[in-house]
Amino acid sequence: MFPEYREQISHLKVHDEHFARLFNRHNELDQQIKNMEAGIVPTNGVAIEHLKKEKLHLKDSLYTILRKTTNA
Repeated sequence: MFPEYREQISHLKVHDEHFARLFNRHNELDQQIKNMEAGIVPTNGVAIEHLKKEKLHLKDSLYTILRKTTNA
């Protein structure tokens, strides 16, 4: 995710607790979705869609933080 911000992400994960929480939650959701889609975890389409929407919202928030801290 966001390879052009790799260094900034590494820095923020260590120095910005809020960013680190969002980043970790995004990764957790990504794994949950993969497990559901692979049939490892039983689910229904509604649950997957809910998680995907939450993941997208987190990605937007992370991108906003990255843009703000890069332009600061």
